[in-house]
Amino acid sequence: MTPELEQTLFAGSKKEWQPFGIPGAKQFDIHSKSGRAYRIFVYVPLSEPPAAGFPVFYLLDANAVFATAVEAVRVQGRRPEKTGVSPAVVVGIGYPADMPFVPDRFYDFTLPVPASELPVHPDGIEWPVQGGAEAFLSFIEKELKPVIESRCSIDTSRQAIMGHSLGGLFVLHALFSKPEAFSTYIAGSPSIHWNKRALLEEERQFTARMQLEIRQLGILLAAGQLEQGHERRMTESAFEMAERLSSLSDRGIRAEYKEFEGEGHVSVLPGLISRALRFFLS
Repeated sequence: MTPELEQTLFAGSKKEWQPFGIPGAKQFDIHSKSGRAYRIFVYVPLSEPPAAGFPVFYLLDANAVFATAVEAVRVQGRRPEKTGVSPAVVVGIGYPADMPFVPDRFYDFTLPVPASELPVHPDGIEWPVQGGAEAFLSFIEKELKPVIESRCSIDTSRQAIMGHSLGGLFVLHALFSKPEAFSTYIAGSPSIHWNKRALLEEERQFTARMQLEIRQLGILLAAGQLEQGHERRMTESAFEMAERLSSLSDRGIRAEYKEFEGEGHVSVLPGLISRALRFFLS
């Protein structure tokens, strides 16, 4: 804004630009025990928590989507009987950076696989370092959750995690390798093709495990309609996985697939977040 325009807007007034923040939201930086840096965004409803504590919604790529999720909870949580969204704590896991997506996510969200199994980079260069998904999941479980639970009233029986794209890949890894970590898993436009062989083996082991136990889990896979025709079969792979997981309904698994009309890989995010919150909180 030019000084002239600012003077015109505030003519006859002593008002100045003020910092803006979302009521109830805070942030802090933390280093994992392995030395990786994260910025954690936390929203706590201003209302009194239920006797069991608030449900908690963990969100990946928080630099890009934390505010969207918080506004969805704040607005829809006012009338849960109509919206299906009750007040909840939102914990966004991001990075100490101003950009919405940072290269660190390539390490945190992916499984260790040979470079020969990765997609070819569109620019013909090497991808960022891969393969830290297990360490990242350990950070969430053993380091981040205890901090959140020490500062917020949390219902640990109602915890969800949502990720998109590579974040959706990570969510599926968390589901298959540690299903007890959360009660609800939301994988938006999951990059199943990225670690396909390793992930499908994890799915096979998860399915075998569920034949021996009953566990109440909600699983939502989703994609945008405009993602159809992706050379890596992104929407088809997500739909097919949801279909396979639906066969475990007698073991307590509630699996759904949702496709968002007219939306692409990035534009799907606001609608997906709203749907994910209803899926989790209703």
